[in-house]
Amino acid sequence: MLSRPEIDRFIETGHLRLEGAIAPDVAAGCAGAAAAQLGFGAGPPWPVPVIRGLVTGTAVAEAARSPRLIAAVGQLLAGERWQPLAGLGLFVLRCPSPVDPGDTGWHVDAGFPGPDTDSLLTWYVDARSTGRGLLLLCLLTDVGPDDAPTRILDGSHRQMPALLAPFGDAGVVGLQAPLPDPVGPVSLATGQAGDVYLCHPFLVHAAGWPHRGDRPRVLAQPPVAIDGGLRLDAPSGERSPVSTAVVSGGRGRSPGSGGRSAR
Repeated sequence: MLSRPEIDRFIETGHLRLEGAIAPDVAAGCAGAAAAQLGFGAGPPWPVPVIRGLVTGTAVAEAARSPRLIAAVGQLLAGERWQPLAGLGLFVLRCPSPVDPGDTGWHVDAGFPGPDTDSLLTWYVDARSTGRGLLLLCLLTDVGPDDAPTRILDGSHRQMPALLAPFGDAGVVGLQAPLPDPVGPVSLATGQAGDVYLCHPFLVHAAGWPHRGDRPRVLAQPPVAIDGGLRLDAPSGERSPVSTAVVSGGRGRSPGSGGRSAR
């Protein structure tokens, strides 16, 4: 179970690393399944800097059912109408390469389809985080500072509600959402295979680059879906830590920093 200091740190920074959330042998099985199903080898040369795709199999299903992970998700979304993980979502493999992959801009992930949706890149986000309760970053290989770790803008989740409020319930395409200026502390999502970063749905993050390591980095990034939006109007004692972070950050207030569109 997450401790009170861990939950408080999640509310403040927008993310929390759960060490060993997935058993190491299960994480290795997921990475192996990704290699087999997405078609990349363990050694160079690698054809492209980034490979994406859905991966299935016994190890992936077992990872999605990891008891420690499910318990932590349940604590952070207590009181929300969240849905159990059906898998590990999209796998992202970043291979050692000096080539700019062209996808390293700051952004927030979206949660629901809208009128202009024609792919996963044009889903929408609103100030209640409709459809999305958490973002999970599941490390399925060891990730060090040279392995293109995901960059996380600490505390950015507390600024996003005010930037999204003008769009109302209709929301805005996620990649077109205004963002706070990326001037605060930045954390790197490093760790060992099996660690999982539990991220607030409004957390601004970006892919790492370049990959200076010697082997592909395997990451799965499933969303934790919720029915409807966050229960921001629940009594304070009944709010989830995810909703508490939104309310305590001052939803709907004019942000102190300028907006910047994701790339």
